[in-house]
Amino acid sequence: MRKKILVVDDIEINRMILSDLFSEEFDLLEAENGRVAMELLEQNKEEISIVLLDLMMPVMDGFEVLQEMNSSAIIKTIPVILITGEDDVEKTLLGYKLGVSDFIRKPFNSDIVYRRVNNVVALYNHKKNLEEKLKEQKEELESQARRLKQFNQNVIDILSTTVEFRSLESGEHIKRIRMLTHILLEGVKEHYSFSTEEIEVIGNASAVHDIGKIAIPDSILLKPGPLTSEEFTIMKTHTTKGCEVLSSLTHMQDQEYFTYCYDVCRHHHERWDGRGYPDGLKGDSIPVWAQATSLADVLDALTSKRCYKDAYGHNEAIKMILNGECGIFNPKFLDCLLSIKDRLFEQINSSK
Repeated sequence: MRKKILVVDDIEINRMILSDLFSEEFDLLEAENGRVAMELLEQNKEEISIVLLDLMMPVMDGFEVLQEMNSSAIIKTIPVILITGEDDVEKTLLGYKLGVSDFIRKPFNSDIVYRRVNNVVALYNHKKNLEEKLKEQKEELESQARRLKQFNQNVIDILSTTVEFRSLESGEHIKRIRMLTHILLEGVKEHYSFSTEEIEVIGNASAVHDIGKIAIPDSILLKPGPLTSEEFTIMKTHTTKGCEVLSSLTHMQDQEYFTYCYDVCRHHHERWDGRGYPDGLKGDSIPVWAQATSLADVLDALTSKRCYKDAYGHNEAIKMILNGECGIFNPKFLDCLLSIKDRLFEQINSSK
């Protein structure tokens, strides 16, 4: 399909001269004033390659046309050469400010006009082609990033689910941890400025919290009674062992996701009062995403039946956490827990 050129001039002879000059390469559209020009632009904006625009016209002059082209953003995709008999610096500057690509002074030389118009069209076509290629490359990179992120998530899910089954869990535990972590972070985002996207990533990362248990012996991991001091020391290493597992997954190139996973894995047993493990972090030196996962993990553990205990009721579990019977937590999270406990109850029950 041949491209079109729009010639806008209130003097018919000028339109004829310009139309004849480009008739072999373009289909010609003519307008005797700015209002007609805008109608033609709206109807043919995908086909018009360039506009040759007279400055002084009735009904709507050249500057008014340019202002409307700016308002509708057409000026970004269709170049304009302004044709004028005036040699006014202020008007020239205003034209460039409004997006004009070039000026042609009357009376004009046909050969010069021909070359300048073709140069502008070629430049815009080159720019458009580059933008399209960049858009395609961006879409491909985004697609690759999504595939990599999904692959990472699949690997994490497989490993995490393997650990849960080995621990005689149903495999639903990590799904509930994701869900609870997500809800808790939404509840405190006004304090920590998390975006929706960040909460989604952290929720996914929370699945790795116990991945290090894959390195814990069955005799300890599946022991139905209390652990001895020596056994508990070994059990505590699941935090650092999990980080070793993550670090061995060299394909995890998404640094943000890896950081969340690493912090959650290492620090979900830290305590607000500094008496947790493995690093004894205190207060907000504990990554907030690890704090959220820790609280989610405790709530799910209390309300779930395990090989060594029965499940507590939801309200009883909330009360135990608020009373400090299951660790010491960030007061902001405790306030949040109290305000959303009914929602948490509904979500936990629907997932069991």
